[in-house]
Formats: sequence, structure tokens, C-alpha cells
Amino acid sequence: MQFTSPLVPGRLIERYKRFLFDAELADGTVITGSCPNTGSMRGLTAPGSKVWMSEHDSLTRKYRHMLEIVEADGTLVGINTGLPNKLGEEAILAGLIPSLTGYPTIERERKYGRNSRIDLLLSGNGRPQAYVEVKNVHFSRTRGLAEFPDTATARGTKHLDELGDMVEAGHRAVMLYLIQRADCSRFALCPDLDPVYAAAFSRARSRGVEAYAVICAVSPAEIVPIRSIPMDEAASGAL
Repeated sequence: MQFTSPLVPGRLIERYKRFLFDAELADGTVITGSCPNTGSMRGLTAPGSKVWMSEHDSLTRKYRHMLEIVEADGTLVGINTGLPNKLGEEAILAGLIPSLTGYPTIERERKYGRNSRIDLLLSGNGRPQAYVEVKNVHFSRTRGLAEFPDTATARGTKHLDELGDMVEAGHRAVMLYLIQRADCSRFALCPDLDPVYAAAFSRARSRGVEAYAVICAVSPAEIVPIRSIPMDEAASGAL
């Protein structure tokens, strides 16, 4: 995925109210922008961090700048939670998840389960439909290890139970953890930060839900899925 126009560099002053941030541009101008990530962004909000922002001229937008990338731990990290579905589709089409290749039809945001929408629905060629739930990952507190979630997620737990229901209905169900940073070679859950989610994941896996993790190369020009990485069951504790 390429950014449609060059990103604007700056320095983070503060991220606040979950959807706003202040930054200083290269010329010293201080701006307020929108943050397309309402999560905790643990480890990515240190004042003074290098950031890159997209610019938008739409009259319907209150803020011109939108946060896209933060430098943390010496690497660039994509924080926009609106991108993982597109990146997940790119990863599948690029063959980074071999078991999901060969489906001729990929649909986004199809209704399913208990008043939910599946991120990607793969179908065709006489194969069972594959319901793919994509989760954005950017948290890392141990070098080389990407982790999810960085805070409690009741919504994520609900999705895991619904995916298990899809397996029991005769379909495939897949959790795809899309990691918007390239400095990780392993992936694990965070049972210490959300034991309920970790337990739900273990339950979903026992019901036949598949799970994969893919890392992305991140730059101010583009974010590109590059390879699958293994899940670290020992680090995940509850797996």
C-alpha cells in the first residue's frame, strides 16, 4: 500500500483524548491533527518522537493532518487502524499465507455472527468459505517480539467466539495479526494485559480457528506486508 501523497515529518508533542495529537512541523509550526487509532498506543506516544502525517484538504475534515507513522525503538511503526484490512488482503494476494491462497473472491465487511462484520471473506473454487478477522498490531516490549493486545479488548474476545461458531458451522475461520512494524520475528499474545482475550484465543484455537501473523515494512512512502512470522506459544502463556 502506497501513500497517495508524501507524508509530512514532525515531532510529537502529545497524543490526547484518544483521537487527537499535537506535533511540531519542521518549520516550527505547531499543529493539531487527528489520530486514526483510539487504542492505548502503548509505547508509541513519547513526546519528542519522530512522526509522519498525511495531509487532507477535504472541507468535511476538521483537521488537515492525520498521524500515520511513529518512530519507536529505532523502527518505524504504522498506527493507522484503518489500514490493516487492506494490508491483510495484500498479504493474502501476495501468497504470504499459503493456506489462504487460491480463493478467487475476497469480500470486505460482510455481516456475520452476532451483529458483527467480518473483515475479509474468502470464497470460491469449491472450498469452505474462510472468515478472516484482521487485528492491527504495533505493540512490542521485548526486542523482536510483537504482542497483542496492548490493553483489554472485549470486542476482540467477542470476535474470537464468533469465529469459533463459524468453524462449527462448517466454514474456515482465521485470526490474522497484521503487524505494522518490521523489527519483529515472533508474535505472542499478552495474557498479563488481557487474560480474558488470551483465554478466548485458546478456546477458539481448540474449536479449530486458525491464526497467522504477518509483519510489514514501513516507510514514509508505503506500508507493505513482507512475510509471515511464527506465533510464540511459550511467550503467550495461555495458548
